Amino acid sequence: MIVAFSVAPSGNGNPDGSVHDAVAAAVAVVRGSGLPHRTTSMFTEIEGEWDEVMAVVKGAVDAVQRFGSRVSLVLKADIRPGYTGEIDGKIERLESALESIRPQEGSQTTIPE
Repeated sequence: MIVAFSVAPSGNGNPDGSVHDAVAAAVAVVRGSGLPHRTTSMFTEIEGEWDEVMAVVKGAVDAVQRFGSRVSLVLKADIRPGYTGEIDGKIERLESALESIRPQEGSQTTIPE
């Protein structure tokens, strides 16, 4: 499975609203897990078996808990038994599909409907 999640504290009293220290604590948990992962500006994706992925998400929530009185967790999961390497495979297939619809040099851009 692949899980995309975002975790952040609230009620932290930080005047500028920044949560980067809390997010760094969560990302450190993910990176320490040894599971395939990717972090972007809005979400962290992690791939593995159900129990191991959910244990990492729980660890990330626990790491953020100390930064505020509450924790917000947003989670989306792609559960596809029997498949691994999809954290990169999905992106590779997308790039291949985009390459097939890119206009040839000198032609006008048209996107199939």
